[in-house]
Amino acid sequence: MAEPLWWQSGAIYQIYPRSFQDSDGDGVGDLDGIRSRLDYLTWLGVDAIWISPIYPSPMADFGYDVADYCGIHPLFGSLRDFDALVAEAHARGLKVILDFVPNHTSDRHPWFLESRASRANAKRDWYVWRDGKADGAPPNNWMSQFGGPAWTYDDATRQWYLHSFLRQQPDLNWRNPQVRAAMNAVLDFWLRRGVDGFRVDVIWLLIKDEALRDNPPNPAWQPGQADIGRNLQVYNADQPEVHEVIAGMRQVLDRYDERVLIGEIYLPVERLVTYYGKGLGGAQLPFNFQLILAAWDAPKIARLIEEYEGHLPPGGWPNWVLGNHDQPRIAARVGSEQARVAAMLLLTLRGTPTLYYGDELGLGRVAIPRDAVQDPWEKNEPGLGLGRDPSRTPMQWNAGRHAAFTTAAKPWLPLDADHARMNVETLRAQPRSLLKLYHALLALRRRHRALTSGSFKLISADAHTLVYERALGAERLVVALNLGAEPQRLSDHLGGAEVLLSTALNREGTLAEPILRANEGLVLRP
Repeated sequence: MAEPLWWQSGAIYQIYPRSFQDSDGDGVGDLDGIRSRLDYLTWLGVDAIWISPIYPSPMADFGYDVADYCGIHPLFGSLRDFDALVAEAHARGLKVILDFVPNHTSDRHPWFLESRASRANAKRDWYVWRDGKADGAPPNNWMSQFGGPAWTYDDATRQWYLHSFLRQQPDLNWRNPQVRAAMNAVLDFWLRRGVDGFRVDVIWLLIKDEALRDNPPNPAWQPGQADIGRNLQVYNADQPEVHEVIAGMRQVLDRYDERVLIGEIYLPVERLVTYYGKGLGGAQLPFNFQLILAAWDAPKIARLIEEYEGHLPPGGWPNWVLGNHDQPRIAARVGSEQARVAAMLLLTLRGTPTLYYGDELGLGRVAIPRDAVQDPWEKNEPGLGLGRDPSRTPMQWNAGRHAAFTTAAKPWLPLDADHARMNVETLRAQPRSLLKLYHALLALRRRHRALTSGSFKLISADAHTLVYERALGAERLVVALNLGAEPQRLSDHLGGAEVLLSTALNREGTLAEPILRANEGLVLRP
């Protein structure tokens, strides 16, 4: 078998830069802060870091409203700081992946300022402008992802502009070839600076229905649910022409060696896999969020794994994600005990795993007081539990003041109340901590190619246990996971197997009796 590429065998670690490490005492993380923690990341055993947006921005959506795609917001540092980070990461064998936000810009981006200047402006068609309906209503019934209509009226030019998110985030018109050329040039700018790939934000939303037809109503929507669910997203998402756009991006990356294109896509698996593209000329890793959204139930997880594997196109490489900046943390969803089992699941399935900073500490849902809320979605639709701040709180490094995240009087978001116990320094000193389990799992992946390149075979899935095989050549490993709080018996033939790793980090040698303890996972060599 050919050696896998780095993005196939490696593990990706997502950093939310505002929250990883503050180096200058302003309460917000930055590039020099990330650079100062690279040794921790190499110790942990990850292979690449994905950095959420760091571009100049008014910060209406904390960097996802980009005002300059080829710069660095002073809050995070400078291009020189970025170059230093890339150089030091590469010196340690770490790849660097940037967030790319192509669906929309900031309303303060020079392109939009020109587009908004007049209907005759050369950049008018770089964005989606339309007349309203005869009764003065917006052009159609599309809803913003963050609540309310997806259209804002511009008094000066007497037309509406589309924004799939905040009104400060106008959507680019990706049907315009000039937009495609300009954004592909942005990719090239960063690739020439040594970036190893991109995670592309909301890639499935880039192209909209040309006729801007109304979306059909969603019969399942109920009052009290998010506005975006009022209608089925038929015409504002997942349009066929989006694959041409992605193929164009991929062609830019393919001019460089071993670069990776990752797409953020929330779609059913049969649609998700189309984003690999014809001849696999699309995204190499269309993000697979099934584990984030799935019920924590062994038979259901087994079915979604097999369904995903069955839908992969020939040559398509799988990937798995258990946490990110938009979703509740793993420990908040499954509890602290099952968070260990979840870690083993993520790091032993076939495909590329993506970890989210702080999950290795067991961070859960950090309480955010009402007066400390930052997330614009929560502010737009309060009381629905949509806020993402609890998953974006500062990384906790030691038991000191503000967990050594910042020297400022106050960090931009509160820390976990238990940060004196739940921090890197404390957990690294504990031989059986969750942090040590992540470290051990990542080391195990490096030692056993069956875990990074081997085949996957489901062995069994009952009410509480999930058992599967990873095999490559003569090496055969079995992963057995107990998703329940009671001991479970395994197949008798696993009695006598060698325990390579236990989620409790307290078993080794021969498995005398084929029993999974409560909330336990094992990697076995039969």
